[in-house]
Amino acid sequence: MNTVPASISVLRWAADRAGHPDDILEKRFRKWPLWLTGEAQPTLKQLENFARFTYTPIGYFFLPEPPELKLPVTDFRTVRDEALAEPSCNLLDTIYLCQQRQDWFRDYARMHGMGRLDFVGSASLKDKPEDLAESMRRRLGLSIAEREKLSTWTAALRQLIAKAEDAGVMVMASSIVSSNSSRKLDVDEFRGFALADDLAPLVFLNGADSKAAQMFTLVHELVHVWLGESGISDAKAGNIPEHKTERWCNQVAAELLVPLTELRREYDPDSEALDEIQRLARLFKVSTLVALRRLFDAGFIDEATLWQCYRQEVKRIKALERSGGGGGDFYRTLGARTGKLFARAILSSTLEGQTLFRDAFRMLGIRNTATLYQAAQAELCFEAVDVVDLIHSVLP
Repeated sequence: MNTVPASISVLRWAADRAGHPDDILEKRFRKWPLWLTGEAQPTLKQLENFARFTYTPIGYFFLPEPPELKLPVTDFRTVRDEALAEPSCNLLDTIYLCQQRQDWFRDYARMHGMGRLDFVGSASLKDKPEDLAESMRRRLGLSIAEREKLSTWTAALRQLIAKAEDAGVMVMASSIVSSNSSRKLDVDEFRGFALADDLAPLVFLNGADSKAAQMFTLVHELVHVWLGESGISDAKAGNIPEHKTERWCNQVAAELLVPLTELRREYDPDSEALDEIQRLARLFKVSTLVALRRLFDAGFIDEATLWQCYRQEVKRIKALERSGGGGGDFYRTLGARTGKLFARAILSSTLEGQTLFRDAFRMLGIRNTATLYQAAQAELCFEAVDVVDLIHSVLP
């Protein structure tokens, strides 16, 4: 049986990068321990299977050392005195997929004569956060009073996503890579990213995060779109980022979600700090960490109280995450994973014969025409017979 000289260091790197432990690999590839010592080598078919299992291009295994993979967008997650780990294959594949979707939608927008969005790149770090927050609020048609009437954070997040998409920003949210449920995104690695473009701006949210936290991440990434800067973020309301751009984006996002004028009007000075944080978070439909930070910004609590409450809240949130709180099926739908703006455009284009089915399958994360029929019914509000007629009209 012919074998191939796969690089041992790249085999080890690929396994670690994909997060597959040795015991799992040995069950799937019986000679895995021998591959690592050089006592045995994989066949070409085995190496192809290993490449698919670790989401690694097969050509990498013939390199003497693992390649140095870099993010294709600016990394705003840098922490002082800490080296960031190499981006995971799940993160990179998610960014690449979103870039493909953006490229497709840019061509679609040009073909259909869609105008350029003047707000993309209209802001700068010299702008006052309060002024930009008010300008964004007007452009997005956001109302604090309207949001306060919503009963849940999920409803508030859906409303905010809808407002952003109405303005022309594709918003995609998922906790997995494409539609592969075995490839889960890690919220500790990233919370979201923005791909700025004046024809096809795109924001991606890590759906593994809580709905309240995603409210902040979405607005934070929208600020990046207003700046005209693509990049990946780890937007945490309670933290003060080292990066100047991230600090400024956090200030704008916090002001947009919880304006200090509204906060001062709603604040109850007789309430205990932790109780007031919970109440304000429910009122404004933000995370408790956002509410806590805004109380400090308004001067209602001192720095010692801020960090004491912050540590208590982080501990409480982690306990909720361990118990499985904050789940739900909001991100199982196609419209949420790919954004309704993108999904409707590519479904229409495919049904009209302008986009190949295989390209639609790849970018939507679906595998067959039956699923595409169902998606078209759901997203385009077509009757089943209309969808079938449209499909048959474009098939050879």
